[in-house]
Amino acid sequence: MSRPADFLTNIRRMVKLHECMLKRVCQDYQLTLVEATVISFLFNNPGKDTAADIVELRMLSKGSVSQAVEGLIQKSLLRRRQDMEDRRKIHLSLTPDAAPVTKEVEAIRSQFNQEVFFGLSQEEKDLFDRVNQKMMENTKRALIRRGKV
Repeated sequence: MSRPADFLTNIRRMVKLHECMLKRVCQDYQLTLVEATVISFLFNNPGKDTAADIVELRMLSKGSVSQAVEGLIQKSLLRRRQDMEDRRKIHLSLTPDAAPVTKEVEAIRSQFNQEVFFGLSQEEKDLFDRVNQKMMENTKRALIRRGKV
């Protein structure tokens, strides 16, 4: 790897590109960026359906996720359901009213992948997936060791 700064800059650019693309959804459906991010997260991550999952995996603040969840419930795009085994846990799910938003989110995800992975062979994409998975595991372990997760 050339320099850590290049790597970190690229990560920030990819996040910025994704957020820039999500802003179209925000405008079309009068959503905040965090609300669009919550919808995108729930749509793209089946089984990860709690506010804690969103906070952990998207690295957003608890307060902003909580506020976005409340806003989406008020807009009838999201509902919450208490876990039957652990009453402290609340599951979130998109409502049928969110379908037009998720359709646009899916198109954005596809366009994002096309732009970011442009010119890469399937073999290179598969290699990226394997390397990225290992890096995520390494990073999570390092954060756990430092008491940051």
